[in-house]
Parts: sequence; structure tokens; C-alpha cells
Amino acid sequence: MDLKLVLEASEVVRLITAGFKSEMPFFHVDELHPGFARVHMPFRKWMLRPGGVICGPALFTTADLAMYALVLSHLGPRMMAVTSSLNLNFLNKGLAADVHAEASLLKLGRKLAVMEVRLRCGDDPTLVAQATGSYSLPSA
Repeated sequence: MDLKLVLEASEVVRLITAGFKSEMPFFHVDELHPGFARVHMPFRKWMLRPGGVICGPALFTTADLAMYALVLSHLGPRMMAVTSSLNLNFLNKGLAADVHAEASLLKLGRKLAVMEVRLRCGDDPTLVAQATGSYSLPSA
């Protein structure tokens, strides 16, 4: 795949924040390269489930944000790119900390983008979850 970024990290965050009608960014893009995005969602109390571990919806949200950021960075402001599938495998307990996601682009076609995401919590190198997903892409 010959991939090129068309948006920078700050532009991606601005687009997604505005698209969800949020006044403040609720995630950060830490690294962005052709075919790769690293994002994190800062820890908030709502992210904990009983037992003090990060809940599935927080992991799912971070994985989806990473995929959306990756797609937009390659396509530009085509906000109607939408999640068409997301499979999340829970591997280990995530402790109370920021959720970090590393998304890799496996395929970028005319109608579909396919990605893999690896999730970790805080500074712990342990993989908490792994996701695969796809985005349906709007016509140019």
C-alpha cells in the first residue's frame, strides 16, 4: 500500500471533536504515520467497572476512535466514514489509567478500510484488548 496522510493529528482531533459536537477534545492523537495511529483517551471515573478495572465500553470507544482517526488522516474530512464492523477481544484486566490504542491499517480500498487495534492501559505494556474492524467509506 502506498499511503499518504492528508490530515495532521491536530486536524483529526479538531474534526472528530466538532463532529461529536463536543466543546473540548475527549481524546488525543499521540502519533500519526502512514498506516498507523496511536491515540489515548484520558482516564475518567465512568471508565471503571466494579472491581476497579476499565470497562468494555471505554475500550471499545478508544478502539473506534483510533480507527476513525486513522481513516480520516488518510481520507481527509469525510465525516461519513462509518464503522461497519468491530470485534473486540478482551485479553487482560485494564487498570485505572488512560487507555492507549495503536491502530494499523491493513487495507484501504475505495469502499472499505480494514484495521487492527491494540489496547493498553497507562504505562503497563500488557495488552488489555485487541480489536479488528472495518469502516465503510463514502464516495469521494
